[in-house]
Amino acid sequence: MSLTSHLNAVVSSSNMETLWDMHCQKLDGYGFDRIIYGFSRSVTDVSPGAPDDMVLLTNHDKAYTDVFIREGLFHYAPMVRWGMNNFGTSSWSVVKDWVEQGKLSHDEIKVLEFNKEHNVTAGYSQSMHSAQSRSRGGFALTAKKGFSQFDVDAIWGKYGDEIALINSVTHLKLLTLPYNDSYQLTRRQREVLEWVGDGKTVADTAMIMGLTPATVEKHLRLARDNLQVETTAQAILKASFLNQIFILDI
Repeated sequence: MSLTSHLNAVVSSSNMETLWDMHCQKLDGYGFDRIIYGFSRSVTDVSPGAPDDMVLLTNHDKAYTDVFIREGLFHYAPMVRWGMNNFGTSSWSVVKDWVEQGKLSHDEIKVLEFNKEHNVTAGYSQSMHSAQSRSRGGFALTAKKGFSQFDVDAIWGKYGDEIALINSVTHLKLLTLPYNDSYQLTRRQREVLEWVGDGKTVADTAMIMGLTPATVEKHLRLARDNLQVETTAQAILKASFLNQIFILDI
């Protein structure tokens, strides 16, 4: 598939799973067979945010992700730290420089040792520009086993602009798609949050939806429970971040 055809397919994608599979297949053709995508709206100077509120997508095997993602090892990954403080692309060759200069902490060295055990040693990272100070997204591209960092840098020298463009368009599309099934809302819960988010009162929402105010309150309570928040305002904000409301049913 040509680059133009691929990007058109990305823009037309209607669900995250299909888009992610397509993205992984495309980058595999460039030599990157393992990818992590992360997006957080709660980045600070010292943390990429709470894992439960992130978008985290990967095709790494379970043995790797159980430790690196689920156990939170990624918090100490040198290239994650780089991505929190920089925009653009970077070769993983910088990690070697940091090691030689003694700039890595004990925890960061442990991440490098773990990555070496899983053949995550050569690759490239891309951190996306954001208009929001606490939002940050990025990709970690791991090269196929047997590729050296020299090989990866050569690939990037030839195709880096294409790969960066594919990542950027995919990132922007992912931001528009619903994610995080653990917070899945029902159609009624979404609808009441949308109306209240538009400034309607419970009474207004009940009249618009043909329900009783008590039923609207019930749906709001269940939405708060599903989203694990205390107030309706928090529920509207979180559901909006998760792209669970104001979306098309396709």
